[in-house]
Amino acid sequence: MTSEELIAFVRKNLIVVACAVVTLGLGFVIYYRTDALPQAEAVLADKQKEGELLAANIEDANQLKEQGAEMNSANQVISDRMIHVGQLAENLQYFYRLESETETKLLDLRQIPWTPPARNAAKTSFTPVAFAVSAQGDYPKLLNLLRRLEIGEHYCRVTSCNLKPIADERGGQLTISINLELLGLIE
Repeated sequence: MTSEELIAFVRKNLIVVACAVVTLGLGFVIYYRTDALPQAEAVLADKQKEGELLAANIEDANQLKEQGAEMNSANQVISDRMIHVGQLAENLQYFYRLESETETKLLDLRQIPWTPPARNAAKTSFTPVAFAVSAQGDYPKLLNLLRRLEIGEHYCRVTSCNLKPIADERGGQLTISINLELLGLIE
C-alpha cells in the first residue's frame, strides 16, 4: 500500500480512522495511568478529610469568642478558690473563720510543710497543700464543720477523718481529727 492509497483510504473512511486513533490514544493513556490511580485515590481521600476538618473548624469557630470568654471566666472562678502556698497566716485564717461560723473549738491546726515536686514529676498548675485539723464540739456542729470544709470557698479533699467521744463529764462532746488537702497556687 502506497502513501496515495493510504491517504485515499483515510479520506474514504475518515470517521472510522478517527475513532481508531482516539481509541488507541485512550488505550495508551489508560494503560500508563492505571498505576497512578491508587495514588490519586489516596490524595483524594486526604483532601476530602482535610476539607471535612476545615468545614468542622469553620462551623466551630462561630462561637469561639464566646467560648473563650466562658473559659476565661471559669479559670478566674477556679483561681479565686485557690489558696496560696506561701501565705500561712491567710490560709490558717480560713480555718479560724470556719471555727467561729460553726461554733466549734479548734484544738490543733497545722499546715503541713509543702515540699516541691520532684524534677521528673509532671508540671501542674495547682498543688495540694496539706493541713491537719483537730476540733471539738457536739456531733451536728462537727458535721457542719466537715461539710463546710468539703463545699467551702476552697477546693478541699479530706484524706482521713476520725471522730471520737471525749472521755470526761461533758456529755455529747466529740473530737474530730481531719487530715485534708486544699488546692493551691505556687507563688
